[in-house]
Amino acid sequence: MKIKKGDLVEVIAGKDKGKRGKVLRVYPDTNRLLVQSVNVSKRHMRQKSQDTQGGIVDLEAPLSISNVLIVCGKCSRSVRTGFKILEDGTKMRICTKCKEAV
Repeated sequence: MKIKKGDLVEVIAGKDKGKRGKVLRVYPDTNRLLVQSVNVSKRHMRQKSQDTQGGIVDLEAPLSISNVLIVCGKCSRSVRTGFKILEDGTKMRICTKCKEAV
């Protein structure tokens, strides 16, 4: 998978198109991910104990990995990513526009 937890991504399709956020969690088996403050839905939560309060809570819902692109740190735009194999054999993600590490 090209997207990992902690990456900055931009939504390219759906109701939140154009929004940017940090990846909170990746679900590789279903090709979905959670992005901070994107695809927010309201949930009615029951009070679980005397200390916790119930009510309507905003929660992020997972969205498809195909609907997001990684934002390059250097050129600060959403780009596709490629891989480059270094001399020591490790694989590194690179921006396809500016050829810098993501």
